[in-house]
Amino acid sequence: MIRLSGRFRSAVIIGLQGIRARKMRTFLSMVSLFLGVLAVVVVQAGAETLERAQLADLELQVGKDGTRQAYLPGNADTVRISNDTVAGRPDAVVIGSRQAIIGEPDVTPVNPGGSSFDQPGSGPYPPGPGGGAVYCDMNGYCRPLSSGSDAADQPVPGQAIELTLNTLTGDIRQFKPFRLVSGKWLDFSGEPSLSPRLVVNLEAAKGFGRYQVPAELWTEGATANPTPRIIGVVDDGSGQPTAYTRTDELQNWVPSSTGNSNYGPGLQVMLAPTAGDVERLLTMRFAATGVPSDQLRFETVQAREDIARELALIRWIFLGMAALVLLIGVAGILNVGLATVGERVEEFALRRAVGTSRLLLAGIVLAETLLTGLLTATAAIGASAFALTAAGSLLGDQVPFLADVVFPWRAGVAGIIAGLVAGLLGGLIPAIRAARIPIATVMRA
Repeated sequence: MIRLSGRFRSAVIIGLQGIRARKMRTFLSMVSLFLGVLAVVVVQAGAETLERAQLADLELQVGKDGTRQAYLPGNADTVRISNDTVAGRPDAVVIGSRQAIIGEPDVTPVNPGGSSFDQPGSGPYPPGPGGGAVYCDMNGYCRPLSSGSDAADQPVPGQAIELTLNTLTGDIRQFKPFRLVSGKWLDFSGEPSLSPRLVVNLEAAKGFGRYQVPAELWTEGATANPTPRIIGVVDDGSGQPTAYTRTDELQNWVPSSTGNSNYGPGLQVMLAPTAGDVERLLTMRFAATGVPSDQLRFETVQAREDIARELALIRWIFLGMAALVLLIGVAGILNVGLATVGERVEEFALRRAVGTSRLLLAGIVLAETLLTGLLTATAAIGASAFALTAAGSLLGDQVPFLADVVFPWRAGVAGIIAGLVAGLLGGLIPAIRAARIPIATVMRA
């Protein structure tokens, strides 16, 4: 073991001396290899960054992996049973979804149907060539207009914003990690307020910043229009205007008995993986009220597994393309290595004459190419890390997932492996040729 360690050390030292003696040739080898290693590092870093960004958005919209969820019909029985069952449980949340309008009453919202403010669906408007006019009412339902007299009977456009209102029985952020942008999140510990507290997403905040609307909330089934209070803004990954409020605060104005299977709010139940007792209790209670079993089916969120398979395929495709570029660098190292061995025939023959083994001669040549590959990998990793940091600083405001991006360590490992493999492949044939140089060559020289 000590003898092998000494040979290895000798090969490294002589290899470093060879690199210093032939700086220009080493530089040309690094240039030919740099693009190949850089391609491997960029593909790996890009795949890791894209995976994190997509998983973050998926968790915001779908939920964390392992979460148990079910969708229920929004009638009075399901609302009452689900809310009563999860009451006081921190590991379960019931989400009710309904359309709501905030602003002037009895007018057409600026975004009928709760559409995005950058692509408003205000009506009436022509849907396309050859199509008739379409009107979207304050409930978000759109229908074609058969005559001009129908349009005259519709509410006039006004200062109102339509959005999706999600009612929560508990903190949903344990399942969907919403990012708080400003203000504060809903507090479920105190008594419900008669003025519903709302937390809006970025798209809804854009609308409220663009339009001045009165603080009056309308939703179907409400006994009166309450005055809402916006207390915070979150990033929920949705492109549609959405608001979140406590279920009990909205029930002060919208009794659950007003819901029905056709027009009531849709319900979603989200449970922690450890809340199996809640899942069984909900199943039994719904079965006792006659809810069909096919309407109550809990599923496990597996967003990471699904997206990982898709990204893995894309990553391997681009890594294959990067490998082709890397082979060009290997060919460059091979060419330079063969030329170097040809120039150093007398030196290697003399080393053989004084007792240097064939294995050590091969190690000297391999040490040069491996060190060249390692230096090239270091340069490629440094360039990639600098570019990623610069992109985060310059584009962080426009591209949110670049704001806190960190260079992935797996990309650095991939770059080092690629550099060493390229050095090994490019130096293997020159090393074998150097080891086969006969001692008699020094006599002829």
